[in-house]
Amino acid sequence: MGQLLPWTSPERPHTTLLNHYLHLPCSWHPYSPPQLWGRRLSSPASPHPSGTMDVALLHGLLLLLTLPVLLYWHSATFRYFCKVTFFNIWVVTMATLLSPFVAIRGRCVENMKLLCAVIRPLKHLYGIKIEVLGAEHLNLKEPYVIVCNHQASLDLMGMVEVIPKRCVPIAKKELLYMGTVGWACWLSGIIFIDRQRTGEAIDVISQTAKTIRRENLRVWIFPEGTRNQSRSMLPFKRGAFHLAVQAQVPIFPVVISPYWDFFSSKEKKFTPGMFTIRVLPKIETRGLSPKDVPELTETVRNIMVDVFSEMSANPCRDQRVDLPLLPGTGATTRTDSMWHEEDTTGTTD
Repeated sequence: MGQLLPWTSPERPHTTLLNHYLHLPCSWHPYSPPQLWGRRLSSPASPHPSGTMDVALLHGLLLLLTLPVLLYWHSATFRYFCKVTFFNIWVVTMATLLSPFVAIRGRCVENMKLLCAVIRPLKHLYGIKIEVLGAEHLNLKEPYVIVCNHQASLDLMGMVEVIPKRCVPIAKKELLYMGTVGWACWLSGIIFIDRQRTGEAIDVISQTAKTIRRENLRVWIFPEGTRNQSRSMLPFKRGAFHLAVQAQVPIFPVVISPYWDFFSSKEKKFTPGMFTIRVLPKIETRGLSPKDVPELTETVRNIMVDVFSEMSANPCRDQRVDLPLLPGTGATTRTDSMWHEEDTTGTTD
């Protein structure tokens, strides 16, 4: 009864079961010497599937990392969303990093220089070339209002290429509540308007008219009021023109050529490309009154629509645009190479 049975004896099957369920080495046995516990005897492979699972997980991880790359290169829609997402992340990140530095100076129009500086690299990252024509028209020391067509978020890249010194955009008030982006915009002097409250918007326009003359500011406005990628321009809202007339400052129309060849939110297309920005000669508002605003609005819109149509059909550098006679200015019709004026009203700037 005291004789020990051999390890391989069929009378001790519990050792085999113990090794199997505890995943112990084949040489381990509760009665074996300690120096043999870590030694494997030559036996068939362990039935435990951990090795197979590790390989499967590795393959799944590689597929997970490779799939976005494959989709980016082979799916235009996926590439569009990636680029749009990166655009938004870039803006939020730069605004977050920039805010502490501009906060030291406080709310100041000079902070726009820093805001523009962090946006300009985007054109290189996206492979977009921007051509600017007529920028010399903006070389004035006096205040003025810039009106520009609005197509997409890409307008931001175009705006920072043209925007003159001491110029602030007018934006919708919702932007103010977009975290660090809204804070950075406010610190840069951007003017916010609540489009849902007409009375409040009119007050902001009136205050801005006084401010731009007192502080020698320029204001950038998208008179369409919203993004538009159609073949023409939406009807213009009159706020920008009321502002120019109240302040008696000139208007500079700026036209950005269409993005159809390389960008479309409807078709989910976003590829490298090129667009042109044309700064048209100034349109004077001296002598005009609020009753002239509707006609002034339509006149400026017609000029911009004509230029936009010509740029869409034939993006050439030497396009010539006839500027019609404006109400009450006594201006003569000339091409965009020069805008002559005859002050028949006897008013001064």
